[in-house]
Amino acid sequence: MEMKLYSHADAARIREMILDLHDAVYGEEGDTFHSRERFGEFYDHWSGKDEWSCAVSFTDGTPVGFAYGSPFGPGGWWKGSERPAAVEPDATVFGFSELLVMQEARKTGISGRLHDAVVSSRGNDVATLLVDTAHPKVQALYESWGYAKADEQKPFDDSPVFAVLVKRLRG
Repeated sequence: MEMKLYSHADAARIREMILDLHDAVYGEEGDTFHSRERFGEFYDHWSGKDEWSCAVSFTDGTPVGFAYGSPFGPGGWWKGSERPAAVEPDATVFGFSELLVMQEARKTGISGRLHDAVVSSRGNDVATLLVDTAHPKVQALYESWGYAKADEQKPFDDSPVFAVLVKRLRG
């Protein structure tokens, strides 16, 4: 397994690779929220941030997973959710936006390595992410990495309900 780190400067160059991986996992979902077009909009939004970080894992030269995110601006938080009182107003917050691993590469530790590479890339105080509440095993995985549920939210009409998870990184 090989892992490569990418930045905002690389986003356009790796876009199709990331969208192809997403399609390989979600292509059969059939809903608009998981469509290539919709995911492309999310990717463009996040990768358009100057401090965006992305890690891609490769097996024998073939991409098998990715993770990405970016720090929020000062005081920033997820759309549709209040910043938890436990997250101090001056804390720097990393928004962990996406983690995806191909079925054949799951249960190998790749997801944890991708997560750690991206979340540690900016030296923030807190990391936060959203996880679909219909996937309790995924939520339990994040909780085993030190995240705790702070809230629930539904940021878009066509999105699932998400658990808002928070993890202290420093301080």
